[in-house]
Amino acid sequence: MSRGLNKVMIIGYLGRDPEMRYTPSGKPVTTFTVATSRTWNTSDGERHSDTEWFNVVTWGNLAEICKQYLTKGQQVYVEGRLQTRRWEDNESVKHSSIEIVANEMMMLGERREAPAPGPASEPAVEDEEEQEEDYPF
Repeated sequence: MSRGLNKVMIIGYLGRDPEMRYTPSGKPVTTFTVATSRTWNTSDGERHSDTEWFNVVTWGNLAEICKQYLTKGQQVYVEGRLQTRRWEDNESVKHSSIEIVANEMMMLGERREAPAPGPASEPAVEDEEEQEEDYPF
């Protein structure tokens, strides 16, 4: 039997300050956006650039660390898995969103005034279905 792989690693800049909420069971969840940019030259020497935005979700202890230490414009390394979230609004319109569910985050770039921790990891979640049911939004 072969195994699947769902792993993503990005380095980019926070587009906004992280927002932390709590599930009905009291588990913290923090969301933020990260922008990554790339530049390239065409064959005729014209320079192009492109920015890609990612929605990032963190849970538990990692969510608390992200809320406490991350700020808009800060460079970060984020590692996790891609997840598609689907929902239906009040007008019965179906929506979907692809996000990175992070299990590791590392602050990069210049040091801030407050002491910053090193790499942060979230322990593996044993029951992901329970986690997703608690997702409040």
